[in-house]
Amino acid sequence: MTILRMAAVAAPFDRDLEGGFARIEKLIAEARAEGVRLLALPEACLGGYLANLDGGAEGPPALAVDGPEIRRLAALAGDMVVTAGYCEDAGDRLYNSAVCVTGDGVLGHHRKVHQPLNEGASYGAGGLFEAFDTPVGRLGMMICYDKAFPESARALALSGAEIVVCMSAWPGSRTNASADLEQDRWKRRFDLFDRARALENQIVWLSSNQSGTFGDLKFVCSAKIVDPGGEILADTGVAEGMAVAELDVAEALATARRSMAHLRDRRPEAYAAGAA
Repeated sequence: MTILRMAAVAAPFDRDLEGGFARIEKLIAEARAEGVRLLALPEACLGGYLANLDGGAEGPPALAVDGPEIRRLAALAGDMVVTAGYCEDAGDRLYNSAVCVTGDGVLGHHRKVHQPLNEGASYGAGGLFEAFDTPVGRLGMMICYDKAFPESARALALSGAEIVVCMSAWPGSRTNASADLEQDRWKRRFDLFDRARALENQIVWLSSNQSGTFGDLKFVCSAKIVDPGGEILADTGVAEGMAVAELDVAEALATARRSMAHLRDRRPEAYAAGAA
């Protein structure tokens, strides 16, 4: 039996990159003290997210995947596996990206594929969902709106992902907003997507999110860990914090897939072209 202790974070990040690194260092220290081996930080935790989704908003600092900031993040991670979001400078374009690191360097990288509202005015779109191997198992990553599309998580599961980390800067509703974030309809959707994606693919799901406010956006927090049956193991609710849970991932996957194995029982020949 191999128990993995995991954590997903809900925390605020803004344009203050040094302040962000100080917060990340503190979160990693807290997680390490809890025995966490996999830590999911939010989308855009290195430099903050966009101030609004109306298009043309000033973006965060653009960082190279092989640059000093990602190396600094890796050094902080040490023997822990850490995922984090940032604005990627790819030379010809900027991307809303996520990276998975340990002290040995970059293990995996993802560019956000699906772009809500006018996010495309600030970032290019990624084009691939692919799992990768890490010291804590085979992982997949996605960013925020990616999880609204079942194909995203399914592609990662079919690529062998045992654990999927979804990093978000998911705000509350822009229209008919509830004064109580617990009752916010975008918060409910956030939670439904988390549980559905875990259950339909029978995978472990870590969901991190920004907290607080930035620009026009008020984030729903709701960082959580979901098991392969769609059950929430830990959840921060609508507050800043760290959801921590432990699980024998191999046993949990085997148990969930023992009789009704969703990936095994697929019938791709019955699906419309492009949906397989």
